Amino acid sequence: MSSGIAFVNGRYVFKKEAMVNVEDRGYQFADGVYEVIAVSNSRLIDLDAHLDRLSRSLAELEIAWPLKRRVLVLIFSKLIKRNNLKDGNIYLQISRGVANRNHSFPKTRVRPSLVITVSKFGRPSDKKFREGVKVVTMQENRWSRPDIKSIALLPNVLAKEFAYKKDSFETWFLDVDQTITEGSSTNAWIVHPKGEIVTRELGTKILGGITRARMVELARSAGMFVTEKPFSLQDALSAEEAFITSTTSLVMPVIEIDGKTIGSGRPGPVALKLKKLYEEFCIKGGVK
Repeated sequence: MSSGIAFVNGRYVFKKEAMVNVEDRGYQFADGVYEVIAVSNSRLIDLDAHLDRLSRSLAELEIAWPLKRRVLVLIFSKLIKRNNLKDGNIYLQISRGVANRNHSFPKTRVRPSLVITVSKFGRPSDKKFREGVKVVTMQENRWSRPDIKSIALLPNVLAKEFAYKKDSFETWFLDVDQTITEGSSTNAWIVHPKGEIVTRELGTKILGGITRARMVELARSAGMFVTEKPFSLQDALSAEEAFITSTTSLVMPVIEIDGKTIGSGRPGPVALKLKKLYEEFCIKGGVK
């Protein structure tokens, strides 16, 4: 559910009245980046990690920061208060700005556009966490830099719709060698029968999920064995468990991939333990 007050280019406005210029390059070319930051008990979760990733995305696209980092954090705090947000998400989008429609970067300096909105928590139902979800796969069809959190998400949208039409929660992308890269909006994980937890290593093939990074740290701190490396579709189909992570999905057990039951067909102990560890981390304030 969306909340009412947004921040658009220096002004706090009612969301229903929020507007951007039709020649904004975010609208014309998807020339911009975004972040989604979880809010738990009115506190921002893993804020520094999100802002670090935002900084990297902006640098990769040669877009300037529209505001100083500390000012951005103050705006987040004001939006949380003005929207009386306890649990939910903050969505931040920065585009290159408004300029005449031309594929090349504007030759004169333009101010980056900044839009920030908040949403009350729209995470999956408790039933999905209890019962697990289904995943389907499709060949990777995105550009070669999904590690940049760009707003150019049409392939991801099509992949999510593909999952929906297959009565599934998520689509996992398959690389040319039939290894899993990630989901349309999540990171992918499996658990081998001997307990090894595997997720794809960082690089240009995947987006470096903030929840993914936190789960690697929490799992290792709890004495669990985590390996970051490629894994094949066959590895996933023969896994003891599978799950996905993201800011909005938290730690979601996967019980079926491409119609094949994974493990016992029920959420497994590793995924459930990691979900509990992450929830405890958020309760403590989401900073470590």
